[in-house]
Amino acid sequence: MIKGFEGLRIVLVGPLPPPAGGMANQTGQLAELLRGEGASVELVRTNADYRPAWVGRIPVIRALFRLLPYLLALWRACGRNQLLHVMANSGWSWHLFAAPAIWIGRLRRRPVVVNYRGGAAADFLRRSALVLTWSLRRTTMLLVPSGFLQSVFARHGVTAQLLVNVVDLQRFCPSHDCDRSAAPQLLVARNLELIYDNACAIRAFAKVRERYPQAELTLAGSGPEAAELQRLVQTLGLVQAVHFSGRLGPQEMADLYRSSTLSINPSRIDNMPNSVLESLASGVPVVSSNVGGVPYLLQDGVTGLLVPAQDHDAMARAVLRLLDDEVLRQRLRRAGLAEVQRYTWMRIGPQLAAFYQQSLRQPQIEPMASPR
Repeated sequence: MIKGFEGLRIVLVGPLPPPAGGMANQTGQLAELLRGEGASVELVRTNADYRPAWVGRIPVIRALFRLLPYLLALWRACGRNQLLHVMANSGWSWHLFAAPAIWIGRLRRRPVVVNYRGGAAADFLRRSALVLTWSLRRTTMLLVPSGFLQSVFARHGVTAQLLVNVVDLQRFCPSHDCDRSAAPQLLVARNLELIYDNACAIRAFAKVRERYPQAELTLAGSGPEAAELQRLVQTLGLVQAVHFSGRLGPQEMADLYRSSTLSINPSRIDNMPNSVLESLASGVPVVSSNVGGVPYLLQDGVTGLLVPAQDHDAMARAVLRLLDDEVLRQRLRRAGLAEVQRYTWMRIGPQLAAFYQQSLRQPQIEPMASPR
């Protein structure tokens, strides 16, 4: 047991699967880990189902139908618990969910720990620095998962503490049955959204197929770019070689990693992608765009290969380099498996417990003055 969690009553605010995704998976995983250490965790979802279901089809109305029950649940949960842990992101997600949680925590005189995870933080801060920092000054602590985000907030005079993501090494583990004679199996484990630039990976794969005609690519995710990406696959003549698996559950993803030769992360914007950590933990070498927090996670030529964003030629060259060089691929595999030992709960849990205890020791927050 990790000291510092037992008996704590925590409100955990964030999304939960479905749909599965980086922040949703981390929220659910954190709740389980905290409960396993003896803490009481009350979850307040930021992506609760619409009731009635038809409301979800009406853009403005659906926001109100989700927001009002969310605020009420937050208010009640704060009254029953000691501390709020808010999983936060950029854009409207911040304004609709994170900021209200901070202010309700202040009204209820509860310490608020904000766990900010948005890869687009730099642009968001440029647009909304005053609003964002105004709310952050009402928190007891800001946690971020990468040195990249620490530097982004530091440029705006905001101090952030580092708390990296947790990877489940029991679920995400390497296969001991690697058939190196099989056709190369490439994997992109990102949502089908423009910022993740799956099109770049598909174009790179088309070049890889020129040398490895039996190679296959799986896109494991869903999103608004699906139809456009399928058209691109058809245009490039790759229909038989590119597979759209849709969004998969954690165990299905773990199985898919273990059957993959290497993983591609083609993002235009990124922070600390769980898919990269899960690839490394599964013994799958990674080729990634060199953006955001990725170079804080991968060291080029040591734990992965980094290429410029939106450069499918460079990405294809890096993939071919790995496929051609078994020695390099195995060296990156071993280094990746060693690197992910830094991201276990036994390493990260004590840090989080210390952050919670520090927040609880801070002077009790004074309630805001009532409006006149």
